[in-house]
Amino acid sequence: MNRYLPVARQHFLAALASTSVVVKSISAVVVLLYLLSWAVDTPYALGVTPGYLFPPNFWVWTLVTHGVVEQHVWGVAANVGTVMACGRLLEPLWGALELLIFFAVVNVSAGLLAGLSYLLTYVATFDLDFLFAVRIHGAAGFLGGVLVALKQTMGDTTVLRVPQVRLKAAPALVLLLLALLRLSGLLDSSAALASYSYGALSGWVYLRFYQRHSRGRGDMSDHFAFASFFPEALQPAVGLLAGLVHAALVKMKVCRKMVKRYDVGAPSSITISLPGTDPQDAERRRQLALKALNERLKRVEDQSAWPSMDDEEDDDDDEVRTDTQPLLPGGHDPSSSTLRPAGGTIGASLSSTSSSSLSHSSGATSTGATQHPESSIISFEDAPSRS
Repeated sequence: MNRYLPVARQHFLAALASTSVVVKSISAVVVLLYLLSWAVDTPYALGVTPGYLFPPNFWVWTLVTHGVVEQHVWGVAANVGTVMACGRLLEPLWGALELLIFFAVVNVSAGLLAGLSYLLTYVATFDLDFLFAVRIHGAAGFLGGVLVALKQTMGDTTVLRVPQVRLKAAPALVLLLLALLRLSGLLDSSAALASYSYGALSGWVYLRFYQRHSRGRGDMSDHFAFASFFPEALQPAVGLLAGLVHAALVKMKVCRKMVKRYDVGAPSSITISLPGTDPQDAERRRQLALKALNERLKRVEDQSAWPSMDDEEDDDDDEVRTDTQPLLPGGHDPSSSTLRPAGGTIGASLSSTSSSSLSHSSGATSTGATQHPESSIISFEDAPSRS
């Protein structure tokens, strides 16, 4: 095990060196706060506590800091790994500033919504533990937002082959996994589940309606609809409910309508496009094209590795012709004398002249066959011409 640690450390440092300042800064803060947690109760001071978040305490700074607070080594590894994966996969498409905005929006929204949920739970149960015993911190909220963003950009990428799992199913699978861990008692609090759920929801809302890019705002494509996060059997019902909620939010001017743009000045036919689809779908289409190209090249290599069936059939035909070639007259094998057919042909052509010339040509051919191959030609030239 110890011999693999230097290699893993080398790969980690190489991956970290290739990231931007934003990713390095967030990773450094996570590590420093983990080291600080040995001396100070950082989840209490920097994590979201529902009873202290809202008035009269109003600890609003915890909305910004709770996403980088960890108490365990595996939490630090998950947090730094999530940030680095986001930097390697999403930052080249968005840029460092957009990545920082997405990080802030997801963490602040997840902390605020989770704290509000625990406050409403207290109102329903009057249990003070939901206000002051809960600590919301860690990378669960940002992980939900990152998985939603990866579903948008490269959702058709295969994560597992057996069973086949695509990246677009990852947000729902992780949510199901956290729910099972909570029900089984392996998670002592539902804070991680609530943070992940609200992080995924806030990330989808931001990417769907508010993210700025070259074609406007948001991504209104069908593959990124809210119903696409659910199984196909539930998508019609979820789509209907989501449509009603969206219509209500449009009337409240919280969200905007789906806008279609018509380019009537195009030289060809009229083109209809949804704002925001091209930049978000470009990476997904590129991944599909690369995958199809790799599969086609692999099929070509597999076909070239095997011998051609036509060549084998030609070889078999040659063998059949060789084996079925009839013997020459007189019962001799063609392999014993290769010049005997030439002499027989010459004798047959000269038989129409005279019987004496036939015997002379046959004798010359038989004698030449025992001496050297050119004698058959000499016998043909020495044959008497027809007068």
